[in-house]
Amino acid sequence: MHPKALLDAAEALLRRVLAFEEPADRVVFTFMRGHPSLGARDRRTLTDTVYAVLRHLPTWRWRAAGGPGAVERSLAVLAWQGRDDALDVVLTNAEQAWRTRALAADPQDRDDAPRHDWPVWLVERITAQIGEAEARAWCAAVACPAPLDLRVNIAKATRDEARARLAAETGIEAADTPYSPFGLRVQDRIDLQRTEALRTGLIEVQDEGSQLLALALGARRGETVADYCAGGGGKTLAIGAQMRGKGRLYAFDTSAARLAAMPERLARAGLDHVVTMQTQGEGDVRLQRLHGKIDRVLVDAPCSGLGTLRRHPDLAWRQTSAAVQAFAPLQRDILAAASRLVKPGGRLVYATCSPLVEENEAIAAGFDAAQGGAYTRLDLGATLAKAQAGSAAALAGAGDLRLWTHRHGTDGFYAAAWQRNTAAKNDSSAV
Repeated sequence: MHPKALLDAAEALLRRVLAFEEPADRVVFTFMRGHPSLGARDRRTLTDTVYAVLRHLPTWRWRAAGGPGAVERSLAVLAWQGRDDALDVVLTNAEQAWRTRALAADPQDRDDAPRHDWPVWLVERITAQIGEAEARAWCAAVACPAPLDLRVNIAKATRDEARARLAAETGIEAADTPYSPFGLRVQDRIDLQRTEALRTGLIEVQDEGSQLLALALGARRGETVADYCAGGGGKTLAIGAQMRGKGRLYAFDTSAARLAAMPERLARAGLDHVVTMQTQGEGDVRLQRLHGKIDRVLVDAPCSGLGTLRRHPDLAWRQTSAAVQAFAPLQRDILAAASRLVKPGGRLVYATCSPLVEENEAIAAGFDAAQGGAYTRLDLGATLAKAQAGSAAALAGAGDLRLWTHRHGTDGFYAAAWQRNTAAKNDSSAV
């Protein structure tokens, strides 16, 4: 595409993304589909430019102030991730001079110089939890693009075998993830869709932190297990692989659209023991029939998603403090409903991809107070150590799993686990 047309496209795409009416990845996908003439390099330039803006939005907006033309054009010019000589073709001498001055400007020269490029309310919450120094480190870490984490399907291959297969196909040597015993990490760009390793279900894309949630559940062969909020099925696949396809695994979700992609992924992974089910809430008679009958239940609850800012930086600007608070009643209700499925002696795991205490420790503490002694809290440090997770004590030193991007190099996750006491009744009265 001609550089002028490509810059115009970047301006148009940024205008849509910065309206924050839809997730950025969805806006980008829709835009690309509507412009089929864009080549692979052009699509990469546009995508990378958009995400460069989102990761440091306040700074880019400050630098763009007073720029020529629309603010979206100024943002695209400043955060341009394509070839520099493309801009040489498009920009006037005056625009080139302005760009040079703007890029050289130090944001700390502002009267209201920020210590971060994220919403104030969010940074205040994080600072209250981990202190100012660590909060700054967190702000910097989540502003960096995430590496590509892969989960090896241990029902089909060992990690060494999968690494060798991937290297043979792509020429790229993946590194072992430091905590998940079946994870691989790739720092380079790679087109996985063209690899047999992906097409045959040998590997799946999954952040290392998400892999650890499956380890925390500890599913075994022959058990009856439920992924209560299964979504697209990433954790369902990980759990199914741990079960080696033996037993029964339920994948519940209230959204048929989220479950739609799962059958293809399950077939690719070679998992035929999974039952997908769109549920109608706790009143669904099919769920009531399973009360007290399931060995292990994972509740990956709906949440703010703010632990995934490396991948979805627009979330910081689409979420609000009030919206985060609104998740708590839903999280409490879902956890209580899911707990009724667990059989005596079984395990319940509550998890989110949020760093905020009100979505995590506060929900777990509320469940402890409400369940009347039917459940005993488990030490996930011991659980992860048994599962051969690396440095398990660093992951769950206080008993709960707590993953921070700046500490662990993963997305931000939380998990708490309980065992249902054998004296608990097999009905909903236990919680």
